[in-house]
Order: sequence, then structure tokens, then C-alpha cells
Amino acid sequence: MGWGAVARRPVAWVAAVVLLLEALGIVFVNGVLATVVHNQRMSLAGLDPDAMSAGSWVLGGILGAHLVLCAAIVVRTAISDRAPGRWARYTLIACAVVHGVLGALTVGLVGWTAFAFLMVVLGMLVLILVAYEQRDAAAV
Repeated sequence: MGWGAVARRPVAWVAAVVLLLEALGIVFVNGVLATVVHNQRMSLAGLDPDAMSAGSWVLGGILGAHLVLCAAIVVRTAISDRAPGRWARYTLIACAVVHGVLGALTVGLVGWTAFAFLMVVLGMLVLILVAYEQRDAAAV
């Protein structure tokens, strides 16, 4: 047991809280976007504003639900102090990849602060995946 054994549980708890807050933020931002598009009757390249508004709500709900699922997986991992199962690992890897891609896009669109936030979340997810994998591999 090295540094990873000391840090993995607190990192998992912090990551779970951050993922839940991020889920709320994503749903809120997409809700604001949907409301603005609907109220202003905005259109992009002739698309129906109602379809754009509904699409923003659906995307916000799907992303929010995915982040809540990831937070639940991380909470279960922190409580049991065991590596997540195969599908849970795939879900966390997908979440990490999404954070990496969004981080790359965010630099130019939003700024370095948002990029730093996304990279911290990415780092926590990778640490959870790696620290628990090392423990299980060493136990075998």
C-alpha cells in the first residue's frame, strides 16, 4: 500500500460530490439555454426553435443522469473500498473521456478556469480507476 491507498477514498468522495454538483450545473445551464431559445424563438440554420429547446432539455437530462450515475458508482467504490466492476469502469472511463474532450473544447470557448476544473475532475476519475486497479492486481 502506497500513496494511492491513503488518497483513494477521500478522492472518491470528493469526486462524487463534484460530479453531483456538475450534474446540477449541466442541467441548469441546458435549462437556461432551452428557455432562452424558446422565449426568443431563436433558430439556427432554419431549425425549429421548439426542437432546439427540447433537444437542449433532453441533452441536459441525459448528461445530468450520466454524471449522477458516475457519482453513484464512485460513492459505491468509496464505501466498499474495492475497484468498480467491468461496466462501472466502462462508465467511469466514458465520463473521463467526455471530460477530456470537453476540456479541450472549453479552453477556447469558456477559458482556462473551466479547463482547469474539467482537468481536475478528469484527474480524480483517472486516480480512482488507477488506484483501485493497482490494489486489486496486487491482491491477486
